[in-house]
Amino acid sequence: MRAFIAIELSPEINDSLSQIQSHLKYSEADVKWIETGNIHLTLKFLGDITEEKCAKIRSILDAISGSTKPFEISIKDIGAFPNINYPRVIWVGLDKGTAESKAFAENIVEELLKIGFQKEPRPFAPHLTIGRVRSPKNKEVLKEKIGNCQLPITKSHSVVSVVLFESKLSPKGPTYTKLHEARLS
Repeated sequence: MRAFIAIELSPEINDSLSQIQSHLKYSEADVKWIETGNIHLTLKFLGDITEEKCAKIRSILDAISGSTKPFEISIKDIGAFPNINYPRVIWVGLDKGTAESKAFAENIVEELLKIGFQKEPRPFAPHLTIGRVRSPKNKEVLKEKIGNCQLPITKSHSVVSVVLFESKLSPKGPTYTKLHEARLS
């Protein structure tokens, strides 16, 4: 099964992300917008895993979560990877919770190394992917919209768990199923 580890977002943050997407859609750029219900803070993409690995990952998440205190996250900034002049991924960054989510992700990655997973070549950068640019159509207008986008004021969200998701791809888009949820303590 194809899997990843992520933090789910509050309805308030999802509503804010939907407002941001609506603003950016006026650019009429060729962007595949992520359904707001599918936006999450990915801590580690795992790729295809076996049932045996899934059980080990559940144990790892329970152990790490059991020694991690809940923390707050809030959104701040909007940008694009690899950069604003060549946008491929449109993202919203974190304000509160950046250091905590980085430390949490690093702990997970360190433990996953012990069961055969590799470290990513780039350091973890906490972000919420809201769209993927498919072509350069209206790129300049999109850049302008990103540059003048005002983020809605959103209250912070308390992170109290981490989820192991299965991702099934289809022509209609991905479907995510919770395989395991580990509570922070």
